[in-house]
Amino acid sequence: MNMKNVLLPVFYLPPISWFSVFLNPEHTIELEQHENFPKQTYRNRANIYGANGKLALIIPIRHNGKRLLKDIEMSDSEDWKTLHWKSIKTAYQSSPYFEYYENRLKEMYAYEGKSLLDFNLNAIHIIQQILKTDQAYILNEEYIKNPEAINFRERFSAKAPSEFAMEDYYQTFSDKHGFLKDLSVVDLICNKGPESVTYIKNIK
Repeated sequence: MNMKNVLLPVFYLPPISWFSVFLNPEHTIELEQHENFPKQTYRNRANIYGANGKLALIIPIRHNGKRLLKDIEMSDSEDWKTLHWKSIKTAYQSSPYFEYYENRLKEMYAYEGKSLLDFNLNAIHIIQQILKTDQAYILNEEYIKNPEAINFRERFSAKAPSEFAMEDYYQTFSDKHGFLKDLSVVDLICNKGPESVTYIKNIK
């Protein structure tokens, strides 16, 4: 197998396309922690399927002058963890697999620290356990503007349509609003359950 080095950003409950790159067996994964924190990206937001269509969950950030992703702290001025968990529960409680994974998903919001990076990595760890995958990764040691690795830092837009091709699958509210492509992996897990990994690996 011809392994490729891949540099990925660290996202909050990443979109399905992120996992298709992350879990590719031909990829050696390095995660970016030294970049300047870009606003309005999946680094602190995730899209789920709510009763009214696409719903963005956004982690509020402390504005303390720190710029590097590894130094960014989450704000606790509002009870966003309770709010996000409530939104996920409301969105997915009638989906086929939510009850199987509810306790594991809820565990993500029991995280106590202030670091956005650590919160995201902990959530990715829990999602890997749910998916029964154990893709290894390393965190990069410095910011390199033009890395030798295949650079995915700018590839996933929270604003533009996903460039990845995906098959439709059943979603709880798809009879109301149609299929919403490339939402957070949580959407896939709750609707496809054990078939999620197979689905992810078929994405091109």
